[in-house]
Amino acid sequence: MNFKIPLAWLQLVQQKIRFLIAVAGIAFIVLLMFVQLGFQDALYSSATAVHQNLRGDLFLVSSQYKSLTASQSFSRTRLYQALGFDGVESVSPMYLQFAKLKNPETGEKYSIYVIGFDPGQPVMNIPEVEENLDKLKIPDVMLFDRDSRPEFGPIAANFNKGDTEQTIEIFPFDAPIGYKVRVGGLFSLGPSFGVDGNLIVSDSTFLRINPNTRPAEKIDIGAITLTAGADQERIVANLEANLPNDVRVFTRKGFIDFEKQYWSVRTPIGFILNIMLTMASVVGVVIVYQILYSNIATQFIAYATLKAIGYPNIYLLNVVFQQALILALLAYIPGFLFAVGLYDFAMTATKLPIVMTANNALIVFVSVVLMCITSGALAINKLRSADPADIF
Repeated sequence: MNFKIPLAWLQLVQQKIRFLIAVAGIAFIVLLMFVQLGFQDALYSSATAVHQNLRGDLFLVSSQYKSLTASQSFSRTRLYQALGFDGVESVSPMYLQFAKLKNPETGEKYSIYVIGFDPGQPVMNIPEVEENLDKLKIPDVMLFDRDSRPEFGPIAANFNKGDTEQTIEIFPFDAPIGYKVRVGGLFSLGPSFGVDGNLIVSDSTFLRINPNTRPAEKIDIGAITLTAGADQERIVANLEANLPNDVRVFTRKGFIDFEKQYWSVRTPIGFILNIMLTMASVVGVVIVYQILYSNIATQFIAYATLKAIGYPNIYLLNVVFQQALILALLAYIPGFLFAVGLYDFAMTATKLPIVMTANNALIVFVSVVLMCITSGALAINKLRSADPADIF
């Protein structure tokens, strides 16, 4: 049995240095695509982490709502009005606001996201939070996000060592005097592009932390739980038609999609990531085109000879497409491996959820194959002009 080495491979490896440089160049484009997709996923995942961990079927927010980190409060009365509609079983108010946490070691103050709710009507579907609801009922006790960025100090580490009497000072923005709270437990939520860390308190503690900036009547999110078997679409339509226009109603999916759209379309980081992904694809096409075009130009006499001895154009075109696929496959493997390592490094450094997913791996693989095939289709124009007369 004779094994025939494909002509496409023989032509590519004829000049080994140029071949390795070509694979490295395409692998770098693959790495860039992975990095941009990874950060884009981290952007959306971290921005919607609170949304994904909320209890409830529907969510009431202000009509001026833009995003979770730029939310507008609305009257709690609206939420209790919703409780009177058919199909609504219960409602839970939620308070959100940035404050400054004083690092217990350095004394520096850093912005942190404060989440407040009634422990008797919990709205966070996080097991560690549910386990510590009794502690939240104690005045001036908070739960600290262990995945917060390190500038807040060793709060989580101290708690894990058994220091259950840590007192942390929280400052409302523009307030010279802080409010002291005790660390009662830890949970995991993680930072985002707009939030460096999180802490959870009861609604009463939240209002004591923000005595001058937040009246109890003003809430940020209202979680609505429906009765079993309720028609969600009908209830949404009913609420939208009968509640005043200073609030809007979201389903869980709609709430998450609205947040993603905000970060994708209305923020610089979302726009930049989208542009960079597009530019990486365009640059990749150009690089692969140059590689294939150069290879065809180098082998032009050989192609003309093949035509002279009877090989049709379709055979020669197939050789070019095989080269494109070989480059795509060989470049994808190192690009993927480097991306996995870079993801781990970036996740450790930033605390953002930058992880390799099967979806991203497939997207980049298909993209690099299409990128190389497109480049091959552009490069074969020169091959069509190969004339047997050129060998004389």
